[in-house]
Amino acid sequence: MTDNIHKAVAVIGPTAAGKTKLAIALARKYQGEIISADSRQVYKGMDIGTGKDLDDYYNNGQPIPYHLIDIVEPTENFDVANYQRLARQALTDILSRQYLPIVVGGSGLYLQALIDNYQFSSVPPDNSLRQQLEKLSVQELYQKLSETAPAIANKLNNSDRHNHRRLVRYLEIILNKPIKQPVHNSNQDIINWLILGIDYPKEILEQRIYDRLIQRLENEDMIGEVYRLHEQGVDWRRLESFGLEYRFISRYLREQLDYDQMVEQLYVAICQFAKRQKTWFKRWEKQGREIHWLNINNPLEEAESLIDKFLYNI
Repeated sequence: MTDNIHKAVAVIGPTAAGKTKLAIALARKYQGEIISADSRQVYKGMDIGTGKDLDDYYNNGQPIPYHLIDIVEPTENFDVANYQRLARQALTDILSRQYLPIVVGGSGLYLQALIDNYQFSSVPPDNSLRQQLEKLSVQELYQKLSETAPAIANKLNNSDRHNHRRLVRYLEIILNKPIKQPVHNSNQDIINWLILGIDYPKEILEQRIYDRLIQRLENEDMIGEVYRLHEQGVDWRRLESFGLEYRFISRYLREQLDYDQMVEQLYVAICQFAKRQKTWFKRWEKQGREIHWLNINNPLEEAESLIDKFLYNI
């Protein structure tokens, strides 16, 4: 694959669309290595709720290499700037060995930070300021951000607006060194990307979300996973900050919700999350990024055809 040094593939889409399965199939065929673009898969011990599916990362009994999965403890802070730096290192490493990087995930900000080469502030942590900010509620933090940097506040998606940890970091950076919204760094745009999108009509995707949720709750012990994380020292506030499965199951474990309430509220929240992901990808396309949305009846065949043309002009 000596002619693929400056080419990489990304598989994107909303949650429960089958991105990981498709990416693994492509890695098997094209000697690829997986780079996760999931903001929660970086954390150790968060396996079921984030859908790591590491048992599937094999090709004829040989492991398929993966990157940016299980790299930090769930008690540690990890943001998009950390992700971008490590993902770039992984890209460079994979390409230097003449394999095909396949980025897979649905975290829009992480994908854009890597593919569009965002530049982030290098402001170091300010522990004193952070301690002050951490005393504020999510609503107070967002209000402060809106007053300090309205252009940035208005561009945050709903998830970021309600993420206590991320709001603290945004304010920490802005109050130490006022900056504009992260910008693109065209000097590092040396990789030619083929971006493949996989999605389903609303009704089908929501059924897939529900089926997967019940599978993880009833057959994969997702509740036990959250319980063990708390027993290992991850406090409830931290679990809440991870959102979705970890937020609602932690509320169930604290008896703030009964089982049926937890399932219903979590299902609705995941569907809303999928909608936000789709909105992000549509906005990305409007910004000029080409995404090849695959035919859901045979996404692998179409993906292979596009990659063959992309890599080999056939």
